[in-house]
Amino acid sequence: MVKIYTRTGDAGDTGLLGEVRVRKNALRIEACGAVDELNAAVGVAAAALQDADLRDLLHSLQRQLLAIGAHLGDVRSDPGTVPEKMRLGPDHVSALERAIDTCEAEITPLQSFLLPGGCEAGARLHVARTVCRGAERRVVALAEHEAVPPVILAYLNRLSDLLFVLARVANRRAGVSEIPW
Repeated sequence: MVKIYTRTGDAGDTGLLGEVRVRKNALRIEACGAVDELNAAVGVAAAALQDADLRDLLHSLQRQLLAIGAHLGDVRSDPGTVPEKMRLGPDHVSALERAIDTCEAEITPLQSFLLPGGCEAGARLHVARTVCRGAERRVVALAEHEAVPPVILAYLNRLSDLLFVLARVANRRAGVSEIPW
């Protein structure tokens, strides 16, 4: 049986794929942690959704965020064959754009900035959007010092846009008016 605790990080360091140990406050670990936090925020938003189509979309996004975290935690010079579930490419970014376009067809065009909130699911999606922006900043900081696949940066940038329009869709479907600034 595998135990959840290993005691190997008790001194403030952790392991990455590739048998490398780094401090828990290293930029790479900060980026991994921010993506993990984003994944949890998306999960909280999914739990509040009544609409199965939106919930299924968020679960798919969570799988892709796990793939991003795996990429960020892999420092091997030759990662070998990447399992299908860990692959992330430009087609994933395009899929986010298509989802944004689909959502925007369901809502009214934006006339002003909006106060984040609305129904519970909408508010949670707005929180997930801000957590996404934070994760993006952590990954950008990492990319200034170490190689990060550009598709990860594009994906996180597009994901925050999708979370914004999903919040608007959730509010519209719940019959909750948006509050302009």
